[in-house]
Amino acid sequence: FSIYKKMVNQNKTLDQVYDLFAVRIIVDSVKDCYAALGVIHEMYTPIPGRFKDYIAMPKPNMYQSLHTTLMGPSGQPFEIQIRTEEMHKTAEYGIAAHWKYKEGGDSAKSMESQEAKLNWLRQILEWQRDMSDNREFLSLLKGDLDLFAEDVYCFTPNGDVKNLPNGSTPVDFAYAIHSAVGNKMVGARVNGKLVNIDYKIQNGDRIEILTSQNSKGPSRDWLNIVKSTQAKNKINQWFKKEFKEDNIIRGKELIVSYCRGKSINLQNILKPKYQQVVQKKYGFRDWDAVLAAIGHGGLKEGQVVNRLFEEYEKEHKKEITDETILERISEANSQKVHIAKSKSGIVVKGINDMAVRFSKCCNPVPGDEIVGFVTRGRGMSIHRTDCINMLHLSDVERARLIDAEWEDTSETEGGGKYLAELKMYANDRQGFLMDISKVFTEAKIDVKSMNVRTSKKGTATIDMGFIVNGREELHAIIEKLRQLKGVLDIERTTG
Repeated sequence: FSIYKKMVNQNKTLDQVYDLFAVRIIVDSVKDCYAALGVIHEMYTPIPGRFKDYIAMPKPNMYQSLHTTLMGPSGQPFEIQIRTEEMHKTAEYGIAAHWKYKEGGDSAKSMESQEAKLNWLRQILEWQRDMSDNREFLSLLKGDLDLFAEDVYCFTPNGDVKNLPNGSTPVDFAYAIHSAVGNKMVGARVNGKLVNIDYKIQNGDRIEILTSQNSKGPSRDWLNIVKSTQAKNKINQWFKKEFKEDNIIRGKELIVSYCRGKSINLQNILKPKYQQVVQKKYGFRDWDAVLAAIGHGGLKEGQVVNRLFEEYEKEHKKEITDETILERISEANSQKVHIAKSKSGIVVKGINDMAVRFSKCCNPVPGDEIVGFVTRGRGMSIHRTDCINMLHLSDVERARLIDAEWEDTSETEGGGKYLAELKMYANDRQGFLMDISKVFTEAKIDVKSMNVRTSKKGTATIDMGFIVNGREELHAIIEKLRQLKGVLDIERTTG
């Protein structure tokens, strides 16, 4: 797996990977590591540029070892790793699993080793405190733990070693020291000479970062020149904090706009219990962090609103149980439920907090005798009393019926539009469909569907769906259709 990752990450072919064959040598002390290295280099020819001293310059996660690549007798290169038992334990089990192997308890060396290990853990904890988005923290940690990345080693003015990804710039170096240093950086010196901030750091460079309290902070252009994930995340973090208030306001506006477009009541879904579900799902500490993420484009407002609405729907459906519905039925049956449809939707009087819809099996319109049927989990559906589905209900299902009648349409602003469906039987003739269309056009009726089937006997069955204001308009259309030549019968669709 490590060979595959190296080929992908470093864009190498199999013949360019030198550690296909490797030997690990474990010795007693650091001195023995270098002694073993000398013996090996006497026996085999080392490949230039392939020696790495991770003992003198450990990786950030405290990995230590000597790596050297040698040319074998048959011309096949192979790698040798030389380390002590303590280094091996740290490499295999992690820095937190092995604190005091073969060290003298409270000796200065022991304390120094522990402090070095703790410093890396403190850095990890500092990143976690600074970041409200858990995904960014994991991305930063993953980048820092990438053991397959090629590193360059450089020095601070005090001689401390820093290792960075190959191709890093002084900006990467500044943020590797501390976020405050990177944010206040105004320039850099490499080996005593001023350099551009996009200078590529070379192994052994001594770097001094120039800072100023008057610095306005990092530039977005820095994101294009830095190499390390750590620097990129810290720069992004600065912009998020700097413009957090603006991003929060922007996030609120985007949510309000999305809810308005989807006709979602924001007050219903913006409850702390729903917000906590969203925070947990996307890894944010508080709701302001979610809003800020939406504001700067890290999170889509649609994702957040839809998740809030899902939680609201779950709880709302739980509240309306069958038992609750049956209780409401008994209360509502003491007086008829008044049904109407206006521009704002369906108007219901006599029962509260229940979704109401007009059934598609019989499509009732104002003026029809109607009845309400309470369904499981879908609220109440309104049917015509002659609907075939209502005529064949069992005794148990009949307990779910509610008496209903139409509200006076004169009291509902603007009335409503209703889908009516007819089935017409007629003798087939040329121009018949044109005559039907003319009836609807003259009455200014919006036809939604029409299906014609003809038989070998010369009869036609026409199914049509159209929009009317009520029963009176529907009957007027039926009468005009009956007057057409060849019409045998017309009936309302019921199931």
